[in-house]
Amino acid sequence: MEKIKVGVLGATGSVGQRFIQLLENHPYFTVTHLAASEKSAGKTYGEVMKSRWKISPDIPAYAKDIVICLPKPEDTKGVQLVFSGLDSSIAGEVETAYAEYGVIVLSNSKNHRMDPNVPILSAEVNANHLDVLKFQKTKGKIITNSNCTIMGVTISLKPLLDQFGLKSVMLFSMQAISGAGYPGVPTMDILGNVVPYISGEEEKAEIEPQKCLGFVEDGEIKPADFKMSAHCNRVPVFDGHTVCLSVSFEKKPSKDDILKAWAEFRGEPQALELPFAPKQPILYREESDRPQPRLDLETGRGMTTVVGRLREDSLFDWKWVVLSHNTIRGAAGAALLNAELLYKKGYFSKG
Repeated sequence: MEKIKVGVLGATGSVGQRFIQLLENHPYFTVTHLAASEKSAGKTYGEVMKSRWKISPDIPAYAKDIVICLPKPEDTKGVQLVFSGLDSSIAGEVETAYAEYGVIVLSNSKNHRMDPNVPILSAEVNANHLDVLKFQKTKGKIITNSNCTIMGVTISLKPLLDQFGLKSVMLFSMQAISGAGYPGVPTMDILGNVVPYISGEEEKAEIEPQKCLGFVEDGEIKPADFKMSAHCNRVPVFDGHTVCLSVSFEKKPSKDDILKAWAEFRGEPQALELPFAPKQPILYREESDRPQPRLDLETGRGMTTVVGRLREDSLFDWKWVVLSHNTIRGAAGAALLNAELLYKKGYFSKG
């Protein structure tokens, strides 16, 4: 079967590199279009990235000879989908241009997340939100990931919301430096330190979960009705966002109820046996000192949300710890899983 041609926007950045890595030998998709800034345009990916490739020992061979172009949709040449790792300063306009041209855009930027008919898609959590795509006016469509901090959070909350209802959620994040991109946080600011402020992060962490966990009505996504408060912090960990949650429920479950809900949780990616879907979306660690980024981050190829330390909360009902891989589950891997879901649901022309 002929593979779907796809592109990567912002291909030289940290999220773009992760897309390049994860798309190597993919059974559905082949990368033919790489776009970046004027500094890189006109050169091969291998030439540009010789000293900039940071996430694995070698640049995937398939990408080395692709000539980078500017992010212009007219240069896509048969591409049906682009994965966007563009900076938010330019992502909104560029992604809209690709969608107007007829390309499906899977975005990691914040620009379109709160548009009422643009899904913040987390494939196991809200695949039904794809229903709103028909109300987008562009020839192509735009779908976004959530902020990487709340990806694992919403996955851990989804089965509990469905069974017990949510009243309020308090979130305290300890976010890896890779979430700031490359070159990221200056060494003297982060080593031996905690930075208790990440620009714009708390606002996103407080509003995006309600949309992601909301429902479709009259062609728009309506937010779920629970309160959310967030404290976001940068810590000296390379990869992996660790989040402490305290949660109040409409109907307080028992510990066994929560553990059962997590253990049994599956979504459409698992039912469809998508290539990048983790067999178990949520894994609970019984150990008193888990999850830890150093030990648990690669669970399920970085796509499993690892939770632990479930215990009663004297102010809320229950509290626990969530760990997710911020550049895989929280960014490129989540977008790739969304693309696989679109493929199986027939959103692409297969020749």
